[in-house]
Amino acid sequence: MALATETASPRTRLPLAVYVLALGTFCVGTSEFMLAGLLPQLADGLDVSISRAGLLITAFAIGMTLGAPLMTLATLRLPRRATLLAAALVFAGVHLLPLLLDGYAALLVGRVVAAVACATYWAVGAVVAVRLGGPERTARALAAIVGGLTLANVLGVPLGTWIGEHLGWQAAFLAVALATIAVAVVLRVMIPRQPQDDATTPMGVLVRRELAAFRNRRLWLALLTTATFQAAVFCCFSYLAPLLTDVAGIDESRVPLVLLLFGVGSFIGVTIGGRYADRDLLMNVFLSLGSMVLALTALLVLAGSVAGIVIATFLFGATSFSIAAALNGRVFAFAGDAPTLAASMSVSAFNVGNAVGPWIGGLVIDAGLGLRAPVWASIGLGLLALVVASCSWRLERGRAPIGCTTTACPSA
Repeated sequence: MALATETASPRTRLPLAVYVLALGTFCVGTSEFMLAGLLPQLADGLDVSISRAGLLITAFAIGMTLGAPLMTLATLRLPRRATLLAAALVFAGVHLLPLLLDGYAALLVGRVVAAVACATYWAVGAVVAVRLGGPERTARALAAIVGGLTLANVLGVPLGTWIGEHLGWQAAFLAVALATIAVAVVLRVMIPRQPQDDATTPMGVLVRRELAAFRNRRLWLALLTTATFQAAVFCCFSYLAPLLTDVAGIDESRVPLVLLLFGVGSFIGVTIGGRYADRDLLMNVFLSLGSMVLALTALLVLAGSVAGIVIATFLFGATSFSIAAALNGRVFAFAGDAPTLAASMSVSAFNVGNAVGPWIGGLVIDAGLGLRAPVWASIGLGLLALVVASCSWRLERGRAPIGCTTTACPSA
């Protein structure tokens, strides 16, 4: 099945199995993002400050950052479908822990373990999606996977926030666990068995082949762009709920609706970005970053207005996710014939940003700079990402990326 799809026209539809993989990213994305909407409930329930509750987001990001490359190397010789299923089931199991164990420390450890499982799913799922989609549809396949994340923002996060507000945050965790178990069943049925091309290759040879891609400076710049961009997103998004309630004056019960608009914006953004990213990945990066900085500026200026902050939140969602397929596509383009570890490092780069962003946001809040301060910090991080992307452009100008043989390669 995988070989058949690789020769298909880029205009044809992606295989259904690619969208099935997105169901898993829907579950992990719901868990990762819904904590931002549940920060007030978590802080009250665990008897900690808002900034300390925000560290649960950072802990998840650190777990993904470290877990992605380590688990990728550990599972190189394992069947990919079995690895996906195992990661999904571990992720579901960890979300049942709050029903059994109380306290901040237990939840913190659980978030790290869940993150490692999530990282494994992301890294292996991305490789499977690209293989199923074919080389001429790399960005589209990756956009479909990220589409599960945007669907999480449209449906999962508002629903999880609503459940948390009305039934307690533990109930939201239970809902994620049950949904993930259901998705694991669908994955087992729908994802075709993946051939193990390197079943007889020595482990040392596999590892050296994967590591060889990291001699490419352009790959490191692509990863750094990802990390700084994602830090900008999470620095603001992690503290969006208190900004909506305490600055804009929106009732706490209305926060899920605003997060729904963020999710709708992210769905529109990833759809547009994924459709056009294969044409020029680097241009997509520049346009998305510039648009996101403008959206953050609007969020800052309009934070005191209910209507204004709602519109700005929608624009923030759209511009934040329009870049996702391009960022992942550039990493795959530079990785050549050994994409598995590079895919995991892309996951790590995203989650370096996920860890650093909330941490910086918490620092500026604790410094007494107010709930608008994370937005200021996000603007600065977005501008830094533009500087890094500009360095990539200078390095790539006039040179074709090594190992780049598909239309998914970035323009020189």
